[in-house]
Amino acid sequence: MMHDFKTLLVTHEGPVLTVQLNCPETGNAISGEILDELLAVLGALDDEAGIRVLVLSGAGEDFCLGGDRAEFPALLAEDPSGVGLRALGNKARRVCEALASTDAVTIARLHGGVVGAGVGLAVFCDLRVGADTCRFRLPELGLGVPPAWGGIMPRLLHEAGAARIRELILTADNFDAATAQELSILHKVVPEDQLDGAVTRWIKPLVRRSPSALRTAKLMLNAYANANRLADASLFDAELLSSALTAAASARR
Repeated sequence: MMHDFKTLLVTHEGPVLTVQLNCPETGNAISGEILDELLAVLGALDDEAGIRVLVLSGAGEDFCLGGDRAEFPALLAEDPSGVGLRALGNKARRVCEALASTDAVTIARLHGGVVGAGVGLAVFCDLRVGADTCRFRLPELGLGVPPAWGGIMPRLLHEAGAARIRELILTADNFDAATAQELSILHKVVPEDQLDGAVTRWIKPLVRRSPSALRTAKLMLNAYANANRLADASLFDAELLSSALTAAASARR
């Protein structure tokens, strides 16, 4: 597993791989470069013998403050038709799918701000623990774009329920860690100085599990979670996001 990344800090200790978003100066905003590096890590993960657990965290004051909005106008300037934006959206989807489908159990370790795409990365992890001071938000409508990033909509609806997610998306209100736990966006809430301990308590039994049994259990959980979805409209997320941003840019011009 490569450890030399520009936007990630990746460490490997026995059966545990820790991946830290390492752009604290931007609040770990998700750029194309971060997505490329996450894809490199996740793409190699199942070929790494012995890795049972992946822990995803963020450096600095926040886990992730959302997508890198400074990148959108740059991509539109390069190609006003939105091809670059669609490519970015498809990368996001591939990252989220990889988090959900990898053989390793994925754990999100959350602190500070968890916003937009940050919520997306978190909910595609199998287990999620957050500091009691976490602040969450789904701000897309307030920014004039649809909530179309990485296939987040069906995942949120399944994990948290349609009624509450509808409220959070339409109002773009902030919500706290207690609310996130009530909605099952978080499994556990602890004081920030106890986050590592909470992650370790999950890791200890997981690394003792049979690799084949763990892999099969994840496959079953994912299969049953998707059993009632006749079609996956989130396949259009990249197109929807690109179309919305392209139209907004045209209107400004």
